[in-house]
This record gives sequence, structure tokens and C-alpha cells, in this order.
Amino acid sequence: METASHCQCECGAASFSVRGAPLMRGFCHCTICQAFNEAPFADITLFRRRDVEMPAADSVAYRNYASPAMLYRGKCVKCHKPAVEYMDFPLMPDVVIVPTGTISNQAIVPSPTLHIFYDKRQQDVDDGLPKHRGYLASQCAFGWHLLKALAKK
Repeated sequence: METASHCQCECGAASFSVRGAPLMRGFCHCTICQAFNEAPFADITLFRRRDVEMPAADSVAYRNYASPAMLYRGKCVKCHKPAVEYMDFPLMPDVVIVPTGTISNQAIVPSPTLHIFYDKRQQDVDDGLPKHRGYLASQCAFGWHLLKALAKK
């Protein structure tokens, strides 16, 4: 059974839809996610690109915060809140990152599986999930969880 959900930024100007089951959900505490989300960490849900009807091009302004350019973070052009992100990793399937709170049908949202860049946290989180610290450990853990999710779907 295919499920669908509407997603939108805070003001609704950047709206789009997702269908199918998300790949995974996690929390990122890196300083870029903190700044981009204006929050202590990012709560993100990942989908295959083919399962996302992206927002209208003129409703989102994308920016890359690190080099090389592999992650493009998009904010609504009106309210300037996070709308959607997409990854462009060579040899990896296309993946879209959706801020979990923007997904209207929360019933499709999976339980989170991990915290990454926990050494950069602004606050402790006591939820029993694995907490990965440092760049290499965080990237490896994220990649491992994503590859496992991709293999299942």
C-alpha cells in the first residue's frame, strides 16, 4: 500500500508531496544543521528522490554550505524556513531530506535511528539512540544506516 503526504514550510509557500515509505529518520547536531534549522539539531526524514515531488523551483532557494558540493539545503523564499534538502553523492541513489516537522501525515514517519555529530550538540538528549561523535564516525554511521535502508526498499 502506497502512502502519501503533503509537506510544506512554515508559511506554506514551499509545498510538495512525498509518497511511499521513508528510508530513515535521524537527528543531526552539526553546526551547519543548527544554523540552517535555527535549532539545537535537525530532525530529518529521508526519502528516495523518485518518491518526492519537489517544490516549485521559484519557491525554494538552495545553498551549499560545504565543499565539495554534495548537499543542497533549501529554504522557502518567503518565510526563510527550511523546506527541503537533496544529496548529490556520486555512486549513491538520489536522496531527499525532509524536515520531519513539515510532513503532514506523521503516521508515515519512522522512529529515529541515530544522532550524528553529537559532539557538537547544544543540549543533551536522553533517548537511548546511538550517539555518534566526530566527522568520520558520524558520516560512517549515517552512511551505514542509509545503505541498510536503501537495501530494504
